[in-house]
This record gives sequence, C-alpha cells and structure tokens, in this order.
Amino acid sequence: MGKVGLGLAMGWAAVTCAIAAVMVGRRVRRRQEWRRVMAVVEELEEACSTPVGRLRQVVDAMAVEMHAGLASEGGSKLKMLITFVDRLPNGSENDTYYALDLGGTYFRVLRVQLGGDRSGILRHDVERQPIPQHLMTSTSEEDLFDFIASSLQEFVQKEEGVSEASTVKKRELGFTFSFPVKQTSVSSGILIKWTKGFAIEGMVGRDVSECLQQAMSKKGLNMRVAALVNDTVGTMALGHYHDKDTVAAVIIGTGTNACYWERADAIIKCQGLLTTSGGMVINMEWGNFWSTHLPRTSYDIELDADSPNPNDQGFEKMIYQECIWVTL
Repeated sequence: MGKVGLGLAMGWAAVTCAIAAVMVGRRVRRRQEWRRVMAVVEELEEACSTPVGRLRQVVDAMAVEMHAGLASEGGSKLKMLITFVDRLPNGSENDTYYALDLGGTYFRVLRVQLGGDRSGILRHDVERQPIPQHLMTSTSEEDLFDFIASSLQEFVQKEEGVSEASTVKKRELGFTFSFPVKQTSVSSGILIKWTKGFAIEGMVGRDVSECLQQAMSKKGLNMRVAALVNDTVGTMALGHYHDKDTVAAVIIGTGTNACYWERADAIIKCQGLLTTSGGMVINMEWGNFWSTHLPRTSYDIELDADSPNPNDQGFEKMIYQECIWVTL
C-alpha cells in the first residue's frame, strides 16, 4: 500500500471513528431525552389513571351533589338550575325561527325553516362572527348587546331581502346564552356570573333577555325573545327533535356543562312546581363540580393557580386541560 496509502487509510479511519463517536453520542443523548419524555408521559398517565372503581366513586360523588342541588338553592357545588323548559320539540313544529347563540369567543345567528309532520329541517342559514375582545370585558353591557343586535339585524335583512325589519310580522327568537343564569321564566333569566373570559361590569344580576330586547328595539328590529336557554338545553332540544328518546346533553368545548330531563316531584326546592308534562329540563352547571376522587395532577393545580378565578370551576378546568393534552 505504501506510506502514503497507509497514511490516508489511517486518516480516514480516524475521521470515521470521530463521525461514529458523534453519531453514537447524539443517539445516546436522544435516548436519554426520549427516556425523560417517556418518564413524564408515564407519570402523567399514572396521575390521570381512572380505573372503574375510581370512576364509580366520582359518579357517586356527583349523584350526591345532584340530589343536594335539587333539594335546596346553594346546597351543592352543582347549581341544578330550573329552566322552565317542560316540553321539548317533537317534530311537529312548522314555521321559520331565528336563533342567537352566545357563549364563547364567537356568536352565531341562525334562521331555520321547519316543515312539521316530522319532515325535519327544510332549510337553515347560519353566520358565525368573532366577538371583539374589548366587548368581552367592556364597562357597559350595552356595547356587547348593541353589537349583537346590529349583526342580527344585518342577517335578518339579508336573509329576508327587506330594508326595514319592522315591516314584517314579529319574529320569534331563541336565545342560547351559555353562562350561569337563574331563570325567572322560559324567556327570561338573571345572570349569576360570567365565565369563559367574559367580565362585563354591571351585568351580573341583570335580566339577560331584557338587555338583548332593549338593544333590538333600538335597532328597530321587530323580534321577541321567546326562549332563553343554556347551550346544553339547546343541544338536548335538537337531539329530542330527531330522537324522542334523548334525555340528556353534554357540552365539552371552551367550557363544559350538562342538562337532563328530571321528574317534577324530584325537584324538592320547587315543591308544588306544576308542569304539563310532569317533568322539566335541569341545567346542572357542573363546571364547578369537585371531588377528591378526581385525578387532579400538578398541571391542573398550575392551570388553576394561573387562571382568573382560582379555586373555581375546577371540573371545567380539568376537562379543558385534558382537551389540551389530547390535542398535543
């Protein structure tokens, strides 16, 4: 081979060894990093573990809170709110209806034409708009509701092809308002508190429907709030419209909540409550549910501490955290 060839061979060998050393070193580091990642995942998996026995404990704890909430106002972490909705759609509805959905960073306006005789939805039109951040934390509720009423007016005029909304018959509006509300009738209710990043001063304790009605009147919009419901109730109504066996609904999104059909005689805090159907939809407001059996992790604790409302809406925050992990 000669001295030159031997020198080149030794040089290439040295280079090869160096490259191999670098690659081995990187592989070792990657394996170490991977082991650390897997350790975190395994720790999280163990902390979030929900064997059947534990789930039954959570179910039992929620059942106790449900009974307490039905027995007295303020007697439970679950508000178990009366909705005054004692009848649900059954497919016989035949007309054109409007709806407004407010409950997150967006709101929707809808126009639905129902054919009756279980023919289903003949037509539906919907628009979705973001809510400007400054309106979510405004110092006046008028700013938010004026914005909503203007958007609703534009939608009505575009869909019906009229220049003046007041030239046609008074429309019926269903208002889905996804915040804790103490209902005073099927079409009115008092805001208990804001959630989901909303914090409008002076709104708590006000009648939500009245605020929207005043804003619509200022715009000359000939429309009446015929029903004020939580988004869970709206979801349940739609489910029952398509399937009469639907008895509950659950929302998992920016927040979480559930509602279900309850016997009137089981609602002890409203003894003597008369309904034509013998039952009523209960808005559970379960976002504030808490039990020591829930698998709370260090991540849940940090999220709660950094939130605008520490030690509140614990169940809701845990579900939100879980949604983040699933997304990742």
